[in-house]
Amino acid sequence: MKYRSKQGDVLDAVCFEHYGREGLTEFVLQENHGLADHGAVLPSGILIQLPDAPPPKPTLQSLFD
Repeated sequence: MKYRSKQGDVLDAVCFEHYGREGLTEFVLQENHGLADHGAVLPSGILIQLPDAPPPKPTLQSLFD
């Protein structure tokens, strides 16, 4: 999916809104070379590729849970 930024967008929030979970900002940055050069707050009109997310990493469970 492609997303065109709006004035004031922050990549962390865009990723959370799209994927519904945290921890994928670095993944999206790797897929969008040069995106980080725009800084933390994105200007409007930047086209961002939001690829399919990798599966979430399994969490360790305690033997006592």
